[in-house]
Amino acid sequence: MSQTLDNALKTESTRLFKDKAAKYGVMTGGILVLCALLLIFFYLLYVVQPVFNSAHVEARPATTAVDKSYFAVGIEEQTEISFALTKSGLVDFFNVKGESAGTQLDSIQASVPQNVVAVANSAPHQGLFGYMSDDAELTIVKPMFKIDFKDNQRTLSPRVNYPFGEEGLPSLFESQDETITRFAFAVEESVVSVLYQLSNGSLHFAKLEGEENFMTEEIEWEIEKSELDFVKGEIKNLLISPDGSRTFVVTKHELYVINTRYGSEAELLYNNKISRKGVDLTASNLLAGANSLMLAYSDGVINQWFESNGADGRDFVLVRKFEMQTNNADKAVTAIYPEFYRRTFIAATQSGEVNLFHTTSEAELWEGQLNTENVTDIRFSPRANTFVVLGQNAIQVNNIENEHPEVTWSGLWQEVWYEGYPEPDYIWQSSSASDDFESKFSLVPISFGTLKAAAYAMLFAVPIGLAAAVYTAYFMAPSVRKVVKPTVEIMEALPTVILGFLAGLWLAPIIEEKLPAVILILILLPLAIFIAAFVWHNIPKNIKNRVPAGWDSIILIPIVAIVGYVSFAMSPWVEEILFDGNTRLYITNELGITFDQRNSLIVGIAMGFAVIPTIFSIAEDAVFSVPKALSSGSLALGATQWQTLTKVVLLTASPGIFSAVMMGLGRAVGETMIVLMATGNTPIMDWSIFEGMRTLSANIAVEMPESEVGSSHYRILFLAAFVLFIFTFVFNTIAEFVRQRLREKYSSL
Repeated sequence: MSQTLDNALKTESTRLFKDKAAKYGVMTGGILVLCALLLIFFYLLYVVQPVFNSAHVEARPATTAVDKSYFAVGIEEQTEISFALTKSGLVDFFNVKGESAGTQLDSIQASVPQNVVAVANSAPHQGLFGYMSDDAELTIVKPMFKIDFKDNQRTLSPRVNYPFGEEGLPSLFESQDETITRFAFAVEESVVSVLYQLSNGSLHFAKLEGEENFMTEEIEWEIEKSELDFVKGEIKNLLISPDGSRTFVVTKHELYVINTRYGSEAELLYNNKISRKGVDLTASNLLAGANSLMLAYSDGVINQWFESNGADGRDFVLVRKFEMQTNNADKAVTAIYPEFYRRTFIAATQSGEVNLFHTTSEAELWEGQLNTENVTDIRFSPRANTFVVLGQNAIQVNNIENEHPEVTWSGLWQEVWYEGYPEPDYIWQSSSASDDFESKFSLVPISFGTLKAAAYAMLFAVPIGLAAAVYTAYFMAPSVRKVVKPTVEIMEALPTVILGFLAGLWLAPIIEEKLPAVILILILLPLAIFIAAFVWHNIPKNIKNRVPAGWDSIILIPIVAIVGYVSFAMSPWVEEILFDGNTRLYITNELGITFDQRNSLIVGIAMGFAVIPTIFSIAEDAVFSVPKALSSGSLALGATQWQTLTKVVLLTASPGIFSAVMMGLGRAVGETMIVLMATGNTPIMDWSIFEGMRTLSANIAVEMPESEVGSSHYRILFLAAFVLFIFTFVFNTIAEFVRQRLREKYSSL
């Protein structure tokens, strides 16, 4: 007796130990899962947060004092050496970083004409400076730096380069009657474009194209010229695109945009009124890419113009405006200085107050007071992490933290008017082959694509999955259920990459070629099933009794096969009769609907096929788990099987059925490989079933490998992942809330 009692106590203590171990083990696992989710959440926020940081500008402590009259300033990529140029061609180089900051390193006299009458800068990224002589000979110089690594120490040696030789370009005049008072120039390979005004007020354009003589190895220049006699009024500024194809003449009241792709055939494209009542035009400049023109006025207003395709054709239009924020009444903008590549620019006043703007995001990034007045020139460094200011008797270098000026909350989720587009729109286009390209980071199209893909997948999967689950659990014979249920669940183990591969390379071409067959199946299959049910209901009972209960559905297998075969066999005939022999062209040309081979229909079928097993398995378990006593009691009280199913079984199983649908929705929202391979990955916003989409998950998979770590693109992809995380979190939270309410409501059944 004592031994039995000891064994019982020992068994009981072992059981208690196991119970506690299981309890705390499950608790620990749950806590670790929550911790993992929180870590993912906060890590995504950590990576994303810098894109919303505001710009920060800090002046370097050392200021370089100068005693010459410079007209331009610049700084090299490492921001260690700045340079300034005089109109006589003297180029001085200054150390602006380290212990010796503020000292002059070198001074080089460029080989320019003695009689310089005008000077000009090229586009910032070209880094060229032009000197025009009184006989119209242009000499172009470029300050450069030679990098040496002596004794494992990097040293920069200033140089002055002459892209077209020290002797300069040939004269623009055939006979010297006038002198050039102002000019603008651009260089593209061996072509130099020059827009210039003469002392008599006339305006001209010249294109010089150099070609090397293969015998003498000398450059022979061919000059094409045009007189721009259609320009009227007092000229305020001359601007030219980096490739010389467009020139912009800003007068006191009007803007002239001229096509100068061919030097001898300059053509006026646009002529716009730009004057504003009561204020004067004070500054103008082109942004990076030369697609946008910024015009500033004496009241501090800065307007952005660019070419756009409107209802009446292409036009040069006023798109948006900015306003200077200053601490004094003088808001007149004296100059506009753009970055090398981004649509960021500095606007400066006479008193040295500056504002930093980004056009596309419509954001004022920073405002402040420079340490010098009478600003002559400002130049960004190539990496846009500093800008150097040439002021009154001083050169000041300012460090700037402005990594993500193009990213704002409104830019991510609202319509943005990009250069060249007819109107504001939601656009995702992260990369291009051109340096002038402006990234477009709207998350709306890819978020829309995620919902669209999930919606079409659920539209395909939910009716099939739930109907199959209900029939299998409630009507099907147990022997058939033992085969059907595991077979459907095995489908869930099929890799989605295989489904995407088959959908993109096998299913999409078939549906494109046999689209009438798909339409016929959607019409004929339900009709055939209803006819078969009607016939089965009216055949004699002695025939029906030969089929075991629950095996009725087997009869539909040959019917479905026959309907599918007939539909595909009739496809060419239907296409010829109804769609003029080509369904795709008929949809595109006659109906005006864009048809992509990899479209939402393909995604709906392929991703629905992947989601069906999830919905089926959970819903089938929920229906089958309804106590038999409930259905038996209902049947005993005189209810039919259908009434019992709809009034008792489905209500009792509704929490599980709802969970099945939401689990399927979560699977569809997060699916990657199928939408990656079975769609065109086009970030468009259209509910058309014949067009594709791009989802958040597919976008991350496609673009993450090519994004630069720490760039705006990289961090916005993490933001897309965060949005996807929030999507699934919200869906799951709503699902759990609804499931609990359904459980409370029908738990008494």
